[in-house]
Amino acid sequence: MQATQLSNGNFRLSLLLAFVFTLLIWIIWISGELCELDLSHYGVFPGQLDALGGVFTAPLIHGSLSHVLANSLPLLVMLTILFYVYPKSSPIVLITLYLGSGLIVWLIARPAWHFGASGLTHGLMFYLFTIGILRRDALSSVFAMTVFFLYGGMVWGIFPTDPGISYEYHLAGAALGVLLAFILRNFDGKPEVKHYDWQDEDDDIISEEWQE
Repeated sequence: MQATQLSNGNFRLSLLLAFVFTLLIWIIWISGELCELDLSHYGVFPGQLDALGGVFTAPLIHGSLSHVLANSLPLLVMLTILFYVYPKSSPIVLITLYLGSGLIVWLIARPAWHFGASGLTHGLMFYLFTIGILRRDALSSVFAMTVFFLYGGMVWGIFPTDPGISYEYHLAGAALGVLLAFILRNFDGKPEVKHYDWQDEDDDIISEEWQE
């Protein structure tokens, strides 16, 4: 009996990469707490040239334990899915969401310090859900439904419901996620459908019946 293999990435490597990224966020937050540092100024402050560098650092900065906890599991889950299901497009998606959402915030957001990985998590959720709908293969569809079931509530995060939350970061990530899904929907090859020897036998039987 033979079966073709799914054309996706390595799950263990995908999980490891996601874990390392999430761990980096925890290391930065714990270091800031232990050293009593105010890291918020490494975020993005819209319109200020000297704060433009925050585009590179803002997703790594979190203001509280609850803040970093809220982003950790979604990052771990969705980055693993991204690396595993879409290995070719994952670098493009991650870099674009990471830098692009911060740049949009710098251009259009309210005058305040914006930081945290929630722009990235929103971008990942909208990307994984949208591309799963567009591609329609079984693997993409399953993970699209899984992500929406777990984190579909992020849809409400793109609206200005709390002055202390950067909905602009959420909205920028979500918009980029949808756009990337349309652009990259065919970038990764679709998984091959498993084919077993007994299916050939069934086809032969059907053919013989038709001949009779």
